[in-house]
Amino acid sequence: MTEIKYAWDAVGGDPALGSRVSDGVRRDVLEARLPVRELARACVGACALAAAELGARRAGLAEVPEVRVDDGAVAAAFHSERLLQVDGRAPVAFAPLSRFWRTADGWVRTHANYPHHRARLLGALGLPAEASVDDVAARLAGLPALDVEQTVFGAGGLAVALRTPEEWAAHEQAAEVAARPLVERERLDSPHARVLPALDAAATPLLPAAGLRVLDLTRVLAGPVATRTLALLGADVLRVDAPQLPELADQHADTGFGKRSATLDLTADRDTFEELLASADVVVTGYRPGALDRFGLSPRALAERRPGLVVAQVSAWGAYGPWGGRRGFDSLVQVATGIALTEGAAGQPGALPAQALDHGTGYLLAAAVLRAVTEQSYDGGSRLVRLALARTARWLTDGIRPDRATDGLAYEGPDAWLAETDSPLGRLRHALPPLSFTGGPADWARPPVPWGSDPAAWR
Repeated sequence: MTEIKYAWDAVGGDPALGSRVSDGVRRDVLEARLPVRELARACVGACALAAAELGARRAGLAEVPEVRVDDGAVAAAFHSERLLQVDGRAPVAFAPLSRFWRTADGWVRTHANYPHHRARLLGALGLPAEASVDDVAARLAGLPALDVEQTVFGAGGLAVALRTPEEWAAHEQAAEVAARPLVERERLDSPHARVLPALDAAATPLLPAAGLRVLDLTRVLAGPVATRTLALLGADVLRVDAPQLPELADQHADTGFGKRSATLDLTADRDTFEELLASADVVVTGYRPGALDRFGLSPRALAERRPGLVVAQVSAWGAYGPWGGRRGFDSLVQVATGIALTEGAAGQPGALPAQALDHGTGYLLAAAVLRAVTEQSYDGGSRLVRLALARTARWLTDGIRPDRATDGLAYEGPDAWLAETDSPLGRLRHALPPLSFTGGPADWARPPVPWGSDPAAWR
């Protein structure tokens, strides 16, 4: 419970409400050297409590509904992208060039799941487009890891050298990350309090985010997890992607529950975007810091055009420091921060048992949005909430006390937290949402849709 209280405090929650949360501890869940289970439980617990608090506020309940966090449900949810099946087919995982590589003096990890990232990686290494895994391995074996990191970054690709925890701690970006809170929260202006429509206290399920319009400008994986969670809670979530950047089909399906999906060229279709913004309540962005500013999508610019907006941002490294403008993913943050070395064995780097930085940060981001909406209902104000995978990584490595208790319920796999549903994509097997509070939703109201299949308009 200690870590749930920490996460709840990070999103600005009332400490007195911590007593509304109980946890179902299970053995052998998300096993790792680092306290992954504790992080996952805390992020989900804080998010569920934020949902319950907002639901009580809008429904006029005398007390906040009780929250239950089950380690089994959390573990299944943190593996959602691995557990998804479409018509019985397992999901497509990492691409062949997204992996660890030996270098002349250590290791690097690359990320090349998207065609443009693969092209930039191969271009930086001076290899042809048809280069094989063996070709890349041979090229990297003769290069220093840090040189590879810098060269690939300079070409717009993604590669990070393996660092020890001590090496990361001495890095300037690590110092910048450590200086920030787990969840950055800022009030951008002071309009009147937002008056949300009351919810029927007798309605089943209780949907705390009902009526909220969420403009989802996120990709891979933390941002989409956050907006998927808001959709679960009743928000009208419209994901908008650039037409020239198709999403990976299975990844889009896994994080697309409850949402609609549209494409929009922000240069050519600017009027359409402004129409969406004019009635949005929340804008969530997941691109590298500054990437959307040239379109007038900085938090303050958005709030000036839509007072009372909640702007939520998530990035890999944070919106500050020498790496503030770099692209990144969960797997690369694990490598840079020393997590991959900690979780490795026999001289080989390793990885966390789930993409816990992505999922954990996603649930924290959703919690921060829900709390911002609750705060607005009292005293208004456009709000900014900002998280970074690297900051979540610091909490995991330096701030969480492991719970090594051997008691608790047995965990016999994820089957109890899986469901099947028909969709436009086919028959889906998927992980159920881990949020659980009295009267709350147990599943999404609608399945995912194909990428870009909806109009860029509110319902």
